[in-house]
Amino acid sequence: MRYVLVALLIVLFGYSLALVLQNGTEVTVDMLFTQVPAMRLGLLLLLTLALGLVLGLLLGVQIFRVFQKNWEIKRLRKDIEYLRKEQIQSAQLAATEAAAHNRHEKTVLDIHPEDKGSFPL
Repeated sequence: MRYVLVALLIVLFGYSLALVLQNGTEVTVDMLFTQVPAMRLGLLLLLTLALGLVLGLLLGVQIFRVFQKNWEIKRLRKDIEYLRKEQIQSAQLAATEAAAHNRHEKTVLDIHPEDKGSFPL
């Protein structure tokens, strides 16, 4: 992978050098705040290409962060929904067990102590 990247950088550098050498015409460039009286056209092309790449990468990183945060929010919302359902089920189970325990206590308390002696052994 490293060799492929080095080869790609060498090819890109060669292309850039050829672009500057082939486009040697000097032009005046009016940048909004200043004016360059003479700049080689190939150099201007390289500068605009580099500026476009940098701005594109920065914008791409920001957009990726937005998408990544949206994916994380969706995943967390699913986790919250799953935990809510699990909590409701455990609460229902606890309520059912409490009701059963309450009925058992009521049944045990319904037996009076005086009835204790009337059962044959």
